[in-house]
Amino acid sequence: MNDQLLMDNYLLILKSTIEVYVHGTLESSNPDIRSLLKFGLDETIKHQASTYDKMTEHGWYTISNVDAKTIKQTLKCIQNKAN
Repeated sequence: MNDQLLMDNYLLILKSTIEVYVHGTLESSNPDIRSLLKFGLDETIKHQASTYDKMTEHGWYTISNVDAKTIKQTLKCIQNKAN
């Protein structure tokens, strides 16, 4: 297993963990538990951001800009499906 694959997997785990923390934070009725979950969420978001930064530094996570035409086509498609 190479470093890129490890980082890909770690990033996926972090994203899944964030989802769990978000739902737990939103659904918690106990303020102390909510605060603890919010702290975990904030820390995990920091880890996700630093992992993403490291991956982009190594060229393992690339971003491409989407042109306006593609955005308009996608929005039109979504609107058509909604109707």
